[in-house]
Amino acid sequence: MGVFEKIDIDSWQRKPYFDLYFNQMKCTYSVTVNMDITGVIRFKEAEGVKLYPLLIYALARSVNNHKEFRTAMDSCGNIGIWDVLHPCYTIFHKETETFSNIWTEWNGNFETFLKSWSNDIERFGNCFSLHAKLETPENAFPVSSIPWTTFTGFNLNITSDGKYLLPIFTFGRYFEVDGKILIPLSIQVHHAVCDGFHVSRLIKEIQQTFDSFE
Repeated sequence: MGVFEKIDIDSWQRKPYFDLYFNQMKCTYSVTVNMDITGVIRFKEAEGVKLYPLLIYALARSVNNHKEFRTAMDSCGNIGIWDVLHPCYTIFHKETETFSNIWTEWNGNFETFLKSWSNDIERFGNCFSLHAKLETPENAFPVSSIPWTTFTGFNLNITSDGKYLLPIFTFGRYFEVDGKILIPLSIQVHHAVCDGFHVSRLIKEIQQTFDSFE
């Protein structure tokens, strides 16, 4: 499901930043932005597809473009870079007011991803356990959605000794402003592996993917 390439910490260009924000002063941060999904909504309505997989696709595409967001700690405590990350996303069950996690394999192809997502939803969407699709790979990044409310800020407090390095994404409820449809997106990252520059570039690329649906 993925190849993990260990980093030579001593020769790593990011070593001083990693030492500071991972060992000396553990630091994560979050950014919340309103993304323009006007084109995505039009595509969704024209093609008769669900919105959620289109949003997830845009995230996975941009995340997999950059090593900063694929940098992680493996189960043995090694720091390295995954060659690919698969999205692991939440689905809500109205019957129990609980959610389940499902992951879908990523290979970069739009049509293949939509088909894989649909197959996973069909097979595991009615499973009410926390992990509806088992054997979630190490190289999976989390995505969740809170479609009942919009927000201007969102922050997760993870008590894992600051060792979780992969990005975490949360969507809110979309809304309309001046003819545009916007959706809040919260991005939580670890400062040890990426800075504001990297997150800003990621946001720009996600928006470009959203715009491409037009």
